[in-house]
Amino acid sequence: MTNNFTKRVAEIGLVAKGAVYVLLGLLAFMAAFELNGRSNQSATQSGALAFVKDMPAGEVLLFAVVAGLLCYSCWRVIQAFRKKEEWKKRLRYGFSALSYLALAGTAVKIAVGHRSSGDQNQHVAKQLMSTPFGPVLVGACAVLLAIIGGYQVYYGLSEKYRKHVQELSLQSNHSSLLLLSGKVGYISRGVVWLVIAFLFLRAAIFTSSSEAGNTGKAFQFIETSPFGSPLLAVLGLGLSAYGIFNFVRARYERFT
Repeated sequence: MTNNFTKRVAEIGLVAKGAVYVLLGLLAFMAAFELNGRSNQSATQSGALAFVKDMPAGEVLLFAVVAGLLCYSCWRVIQAFRKKEEWKKRLRYGFSALSYLALAGTAVKIAVGHRSSGDQNQHVAKQLMSTPFGPVLVGACAVLLAIIGGYQVYYGLSEKYRKHVQELSLQSNHSSLLLLSGKVGYISRGVVWLVIAFLFLRAAIFTSSSEAGNTGKAFQFIETSPFGSPLLAVLGLGLSAYGIFNFVRARYERFT
């Protein structure tokens, strides 16, 4: 009974997480070529949630996403308290649970009509800057974000994500394509984390919270680089691939 509960919670959670990343990647791709008037400012997780709200029956769909994100947080808590886990994984699972719990809270606010106000990362940087040793704290955040991003890139390049699809036949072309989505997805996600880390580092160096930013500002930074629009489009496709890989995990992974 317990294993079945864990399996259902994990599956629902991964589907919700996957949906958010598919939409985030889609918004980034649209922003790269200004399709349908989309800009980098809307290419955020909260922007993806607002996109759901604007769909037909959007409120119902958005509350379904809320339920899924809560399931994902619950699954991460379950993982964090498994006896066999080492403290590093417990910490990572706990951080993930809190992050998606906060995202679920944002989704509820959007569902009831409170659109996200401003850049939350800039708000965090501003709060830290107002404390003693503010730039040092913001710099520490940059280091932490860089570690997370670097690990995501390493996770993708090393193909450690293969353990999540144990029941796939690795000899088939179909499964190879799905595994490729994992590689591209984790690397793309890591790149976004690294760019956000760089923005926090600039905020620390220039003692200006306005230098920090969320995915929207990270995408803007990428787009203003040489070959920026094509790079942003590729990154958007990569984030959508990460979302699809979460769908694959929900379908094939053994949850125990």
